[in-house]
Amino acid sequence: MAIFDKEAIDYDQWYKSKLGTFVDNVETELALSLFKPKAGMKILDVGCGTGNFSIKLAEMGCEVVGIDVSEEMLGKARKKANEKGLNIKFEIMDVYNLNFSDKTFDGVFSMAAFEFIKEPQKAYNEMYRVLKNKGHLLIGTINIESSWGELYLSEPFQKNSVFKYADFKSTDQLKSLNTEELINSGECLFIPPTTVEKDISMELEKELSVSERGGFICVVWKKEI
Repeated sequence: MAIFDKEAIDYDQWYKSKLGTFVDNVETELALSLFKPKAGMKILDVGCGTGNFSIKLAEMGCEVVGIDVSEEMLGKARKKANEKGLNIKFEIMDVYNLNFSDKTFDGVFSMAAFEFIKEPQKAYNEMYRVLKNKGHLLIGTINIESSWGELYLSEPFQKNSVFKYADFKSTDQLKSLNTEELINSGECLFIPPTTVEKDISMELEKELSVSERGGFICVVWKKEI
């Protein structure tokens, strides 16, 4: 998709900054602690972008298929995976129409992609369809009910970034996608986006976790049928 193709060029640069590295670390810790991937699992990474989490899962011994709507993003992902000697299959595909049979994957994983999903129930139903019985499905996204959500919704940010196309969600909205098979949820990124670089630390993150809403949320379901 063209709007994301333009983002691919500089997408990974932010993660090289101190704030970007911190954000990636806390989001990864939360997601993996909830999802609990194991070596040998076949996992679908929905909205994989440049392959950040596809690579992490593959390095843990998982068999990963990453899908995205941007060929430019996928090109970056393939290059990064090849450089690391990882055998990850990347395909251009729309989450609303997954080209996989029912119950194909041991786990379905989506990080930082649901911000741009306009029909969350339709997307969730497709992800659930390709998940095997007893498999876990995780969605991680920006929390609209946080200082990070406020930033992304602010007029200057909306005008000058891809987030003008976003549809942000709350923890409760994610949970409502399937209340019967919900097993866990969590928040992270309690430090606000205005935190100056010298103050970015896990100590501050832990301190603010008792008083602030997390800027990033993860919700996990277990398919029981």
